[in-house]
Amino acid sequence: MNSSEVDLYGRLMLDLKGVSLDREERLQLQNPQVGGVILFSRNIQSRDQVCDLVTEIRACSKNLLVAVDQEGGRVQRLREGFTAIPSMQAIGNLIAHSPAEGLALSKDLGWLMASEVIACGLDISFAPVLDIDRDTSSIIGDRSFSDQPKIVISAAEAFIRGMHEAGMAATGKHFPGHGGIVADSHIEAPADERSWEILYGRDMQPFAKLAKTLDAVMPAHITFPSIDPDSVGFSSFWLNDVLREKLGFEGIIFSDDLTMKGADIAGGYVDKAKLALKAGCDMILVCNCPQGAVEVLSYMESANISQSSKLTSMAAKRSITWSDLEGSPRRLAISQKVAALN
Repeated sequence: MNSSEVDLYGRLMLDLKGVSLDREERLQLQNPQVGGVILFSRNIQSRDQVCDLVTEIRACSKNLLVAVDQEGGRVQRLREGFTAIPSMQAIGNLIAHSPAEGLALSKDLGWLMASEVIACGLDISFAPVLDIDRDTSSIIGDRSFSDQPKIVISAAEAFIRGMHEAGMAATGKHFPGHGGIVADSHIEAPADERSWEILYGRDMQPFAKLAKTLDAVMPAHITFPSIDPDSVGFSSFWLNDVLREKLGFEGIIFSDDLTMKGADIAGGYVDKAKLALKAGCDMILVCNCPQGAVEVLSYMESANISQSSKLTSMAAKRSITWSDLEGSPRRLAISQKVAALN
């Protein structure tokens, strides 16, 4: 295969202002440095509108990953016309009391979530959350399967199998664990003072056990000063020495949003982009700040940041129509289980 036949993706993922593309956004999405788009609640009115928006996005470039946060529970951007997936904690609680039933449901919900997202033309939901709930972090809380590492591992493994059945790649987050701090990295720059022994022995175990199963990992905007002075997403120690070398992870590394306050420790938008790419991120996210996106895109153009063929692995592997999905006996059966759980 020659280079012209290889699908290459830009390494920048951007967001959008509204429910359809404007002229500036179309031009940005045609830029070869841009390889992805993430949808937020402001981009979503209805199921049909989302499908139309994704069609608009795809018309700009064939090599764009389209993503969303559709974890379940309180983090579900797609709501009208979509199944209300229970919180991951509800699944974990069921597994604790009825393991076989809970694990079967986790797999089914992974399949259902992924199928509904793919039916709208998107590629990925950034899921599952692998953080361990230590009854400390309000931003994680019931987004976590459990406060028990073994339950998090088994529940997530089943959820990922369901996602893979539907044709969606899985992204584990937030490496190496966001559950042990009070601060919300969206609005603060958190520091976790725990030692390597404590962190590796507990919070990192889901990432260690699932390193060969996950297709992608998203690091946390957290500093662990007793282990490494740099915030995880900007640290080659965490992303290369630990995640790749020690844990053996070979998939994609997505930065978390570089406009989050937890990332500001690294400097301005261009500084953050440089550090994240240098540390080992395959794709960086710049969202909720149009000026920051313009600055980073300008830098990536001038620096001629190489595109990536690895990112092809995150594209949806199967396609399904909403008409087929709505007629699916499996979807109906899972929806009935969800109703009973609620």
